[in-house]
Amino acid sequence: MDSLSTLWDSVIAGLSDGWLHAAWWQVLLFALGMTHVTIAAVTIFLHRSQAHRSLDLHPAVMHFFRAWLWLTTGMVTKEWVAIHRKHHAKCETEEDPHSPQTHGIGTVLREGSELYRAESKNRETLAKYGHGTPDDWLERNLYTRFSWQGVGLMLLIDVFLFGALGLTVWAVQMAWIPITAAGIINGLGHWWGYRSFEAPDASTNISPWGIVIGGEELHNNHHTYPTSAKLSVKPYEFDIGWAYIRGLEMLGLATVRKTPPKLALGSVRPVADDKTLEAIIAHRYELMARYGRELKAACADELARLKATGQKGSPKWAQLRLAQRWLHRDDDRIPQALRPQIASARADHPVLDKLVTMREELRLLWTRTNVSAEQLVSDLQAWCKKAEESGIAALQDFALRLRAAHA
Repeated sequence: MDSLSTLWDSVIAGLSDGWLHAAWWQVLLFALGMTHVTIAAVTIFLHRSQAHRSLDLHPAVMHFFRAWLWLTTGMVTKEWVAIHRKHHAKCETEEDPHSPQTHGIGTVLREGSELYRAESKNRETLAKYGHGTPDDWLERNLYTRFSWQGVGLMLLIDVFLFGALGLTVWAVQMAWIPITAAGIINGLGHWWGYRSFEAPDASTNISPWGIVIGGEELHNNHHTYPTSAKLSVKPYEFDIGWAYIRGLEMLGLATVRKTPPKLALGSVRPVADDKTLEAIIAHRYELMARYGRELKAACADELARLKATGQKGSPKWAQLRLAQRWLHRDDDRIPQALRPQIASARADHPVLDKLVTMREELRLLWTRTNVSAEQLVSDLQAWCKKAEESGIAALQDFALRLRAAHA
């Protein structure tokens, strides 16, 4: 009886405290560490390597990430990759699997996982967008066939290590990706935040410091340069996922294929030519972001003039403040209700109107697909000449920058 009692006490103690007998703060650190590895696996393996082919990983690293995701998420690589690729191909349309612009932000935040699971049952999506993902014996006979058995095994491991508290650890692990990826990135990343670039969708950067979600916080950057292994672009941005990739690269465990293009300014060409056009098209997002800053600066100058003439707080002042907030955005991103006021501000300030008009003319260089390269070069030369003769310093400086651009 004493031996049975002792055994029973040991079982109860094990269920209560787990094999590690860890303190609560140690369990917390373990849980946070585990979820961070999961985030790293999603952003490095599923997202950057598999979905966008922006880097190649050593087979050992790939197998580790596949096994880890099987244990901590139950996600199938082909399904995740196919759904994400479709998201980019159909972004912000009715066919986008999880856009808050079409499904509503509340739906994506609350039901992001359900949207993912519904799309994962679409065989057409998997066939069209899931190509090139792992299809070996392990994938077919374990990770895909028994996708949810992995998280069941993780539950047993957590309970063994931490006892009853392991149930909480497991619950946190299971909720982490639905909250951070399905909710925050797919939801807030297309609804709220700041935009460094006018990508052709509603993507936003949630934070310039991509740490908690592995760098995925820089979502507008990603949609601007989707095939880049690095998500940070500006000097003040930090992408922890990129730091891990660089570490793997130094160890010979990863090969980066592509990073964001960097605009190089060389000697100013006497006349814009085909090489200038090539550089402008390659760096159009960065150039337009700079143009946007010039628009904001021009608005600030006009506001200063109104203030100097005692018109601060007037209707013209309010309209110009509104213009300063929105004029750098693409026209289709300006709310319909605000357009009359912004149009009025442009009419009152010819310099702003000229800057916006010239921006739209410049954009035609890469949006027209039925025009020859020779015609586009001619149009670019005409744009630069018009800018240089405009008498507007911002346009004159920008034309010089264009003629100094190198691919």
